Amino acid sequence: MVQGPHPHAAAVPMVRLSSFYFAYYAALGAFTPYWALYLQSRGMGITAISVMMSLWYATRVVAPTTWATLASASPRPIRWLRIGSVLTVASFACFLPQQPEWTLFAVMVAFCFFYNAVMPQFEAITLGHLGADAHRYGTVRVWGSIGFILVTSGFGWLIEHYDAAILPWAMLPLFALMAVSAFANRDAGHVGPRGPAGAGFWKIVRQPPVAAFLVAAFLEQLSFGPYYTFFSVYMHDLGYSTSMLGLMWTVGVVFEVAVFFTISTVFRRWDASWLLLVSMASAVLRWWATALWPENLAVMLVAQATHALSFAAFFAAAMQLLARHFPGRLNGHAQGLFYGFSSGLGGVLGALIAGQLWPFGNGHVAFLAAGAFALAGCVIAWIWVVPRRGRAG
Repeated sequence: MVQGPHPHAAAVPMVRLSSFYFAYYAALGAFTPYWALYLQSRGMGITAISVMMSLWYATRVVAPTTWATLASASPRPIRWLRIGSVLTVASFACFLPQQPEWTLFAVMVAFCFFYNAVMPQFEAITLGHLGADAHRYGTVRVWGSIGFILVTSGFGWLIEHYDAAILPWAMLPLFALMAVSAFANRDAGHVGPRGPAGAGFWKIVRQPPVAAFLVAAFLEQLSFGPYYTFFSVYMHDLGYSTSMLGLMWTVGVVFEVAVFFTISTVFRRWDASWLLLVSMASAVLRWWATALWPENLAVMLVAQATHALSFAAFFAAAMQLLARHFPGRLNGHAQGLFYGFSSGLGGVLGALIAGQLWPFGNGHVAFLAAGAFALAGCVIAWIWVVPRRGRAG
């Protein structure tokens, strides 16, 4: 007999939650693959591009925690999601006029700060709505991947036919859609950060499995530095067309969609820490394949397909571990810490290290180093994060 939906599950505003992920990651589907090409079209060199892209990650160090603190002091935290979304649109619009290179750095800081501020808060809102049904997270988050696919594939063709200079004009409506969704959503009500992170929160952070998880996540994000910053430049210099670049990015996210649709079944059979370990091991192989056989299209498509593990499975497992270690109102602060330390600090160092290593082998050494960072994360996860016999999980 088929059972009816769980009472709480029926109350989850799936469409409204999914719409925000769709718009946010649709915009990211243009930014991540093509922004470096846009900056290159503006005449920037590799070093300037690496510094510019590092600002995306640098703002992650402070933006999530700043927004979580502001939201925690508000009787209606959702207002800060809406404010951040509107300011994202306004700051991104500043890319449209022609301007000297130095002002682009200031605009980039403002845009990245607000864009990075909103998602950790929204993750906490989503997990708050899901409550005990956190395993359903993938069915909401998958719409972000679908948005990413549609834009990445479409914008690859657009840039190939109209040049990368069109990118800011094409992206602005996506940010406007994100702001509309922010106003359509609401707080979960029964959960969310209320007040500053207290001693109890930091006591959890200092627990060896939790601290090791955060360090492993930092190393995983560090390993993505060459990919997020220069992959499109790397492939373009090897002779791949922009539309083929769009296909490569899309392949990875198509498999990512499959993971998000099936991840709840996986979590019923396997602990999230094991999935974290497997996803990081796949990143090692992915980066080394990208370094050694970039001219082989078949190898590159297989490597891109492992995005389903190295990103999607990793991210879903991380959300499960955060929900486990930081329940209820602590999750908002945990999201800020996770984004700030792993995606923020790890991302900015990854971008800067990639920029410094890029001249050695035109990117090959940078991707070899990326695999080494991911391998170090695997070792840490294996020793301290994965539950062992005789040790609590």
